[in-house]
Amino acid sequence: MSDLTAYGGLFLAALVAATLLPAQSELVLVGLRASGYDAVVLVAVATAGNVLGSTINWVLGRYLLHFRDRRWFPVTPAMLDRATGWYGRWGVWSLLLAWMPVVGDPLTLVAGILRVDLRLFLPLVTLGKAARYAALAWAV
Repeated sequence: MSDLTAYGGLFLAALVAATLLPAQSELVLVGLRASGYDAVVLVAVATAGNVLGSTINWVLGRYLLHFRDRRWFPVTPAMLDRATGWYGRWGVWSLLLAWMPVVGDPLTLVAGILRVDLRLFLPLVTLGKAARYAALAWAV
């Protein structure tokens, strides 16, 4: 497999995994790491894709919430309530947990709904997601 294909596939898997669509970027990262790919580059690529996906969620929350009753809207009311509860309890610091399954992706959508400044959103989400990918890459 070429480096471009491997890293491009990881980027896309990470991007999709951060949106509200189902995907497993962790498996791709671990597989590539086990195949000998550089951990630092893998973490950087996966983090970039995952943060871009989270930013898409933020934009959905910020600008498309009035479509929440539409069938195609990617967040159920229950997911939105759960993420809002986390955000209400922990505030902006909850964005450090945007990597968590189930609540993480809706949390980034809630950040957009609540109009969290993107200059605060990006570093917090990036830190949490990079730490998760680094732990996985160096555990292999």
